[in-house]
Amino acid sequence: MSRVYLASSWRNSYFNKIVDTLRDVGHDVFNFRSPRPGNVGFHWKEIDEKWQDWSTLEYREVLETNTIVANGYLSDLRGMQWADTCVLLLPCGRSAHLEAGWFAGANKRLIIYMPEVQEPDLMYLMANHIVVNVDELIKIV
Repeated sequence: MSRVYLASSWRNSYFNKIVDTLRDVGHDVFNFRSPRPGNVGFHWKEIDEKWQDWSTLEYREVLETNTIVANGYLSDLRGMQWADTCVLLLPCGRSAHLEAGWFAGANKRLIIYMPEVQEPDLMYLMANHIVVNVDELIKIV
């Protein structure tokens, strides 16, 4: 069985179902939304309720100096290092795509799961597999 890092977005409506499905078939899954018991993952609002209004300078300052950010980053990075497989669950944003690129660069297996139509992207050819439904995902992981 695989150790899976599920890279996606907090907004992805498929996420919880895919975590459960992969675990039900025997895979270990790192869930960034709940990386450890009692931990609900990293949220920018932990730092500032008005985080979406930051200037680029404020954003950089927080990234470089805040311990909550550092701890959230390290939690996800450790999950990535632990995993042998990344499933990039679309749709998702920048962080998940950086995580998927890290897996490709580390020569770890990368699977892109595209359950709905997405804008085409050439760089998805970095993936070992692109799957379009849960049956394909289960078979390939």
